[in-house]
Amino acid sequence: MIKNKKNENTESLILEAAKSIFQTKGMDGARMQEIANEAGINKAMLHYYYRSKQLLFEAVFKNAFSLLAPQLNTVLNDDSSIEEKVINFSSNYISFIVEHPYLPNFIIQELNRNPDFILKMKESSAFPNLEKFKKQVDFEVEKGFIKKIKAEQLFINILALNVFPFIAKPLIQNLIDADDTAFQQIIEERKTEVADFIINSIKK
Repeated sequence: MIKNKKNENTESLILEAAKSIFQTKGMDGARMQEIANEAGINKAMLHYYYRSKQLLFEAVFKNAFSLLAPQLNTVLNDDSSIEEKVINFSSNYISFIVEHPYLPNFIIQELNRNPDFILKMKESSAFPNLEKFKKQVDFEVEKGFIKKIKAEQLFINILALNVFPFIAKPLIQNLIDADDTAFQQIIEERKTEVADFIINSIKK
């Protein structure tokens, strides 16, 4: 039991160290030795847990995606209305990313570097599924609750308006001349601004 606990602690240290290095240097720029140094272990111990940098990166990526996937699944699969989904997703997602600011860039960086890796992720039961969301959008369009729109387009709009500010933070800060404090205030305001913008675009 103690041994297992020690193993879990070591693995957690490795994943946290790898996350930090991969975040700043990317997959190609990171070195196993510096990850070992960051984790406070030797390189042999690191290789005992992860035989290669690719396997370690995949473990870190899966962990990152496992944190984000539930946020997507909530908006897609709960029983709330489309309007409520938009409101809840914008508020919950932004609050979540404020706590895990590395996630959007980290995930997009890997998807750009290795597009086929997402196929592995799709095998997971936690991978977001759009089917229920599509049916709900079609139903609300048919009933006249919202304007005619494809569910895929609506979902992309929701995702893009919430994700982009975090990915483009340095660009946005310089374009609007906002320091970190001002940017955080803008992000906080977007919890309602994004929801209002999307809802106003689809409601009749």
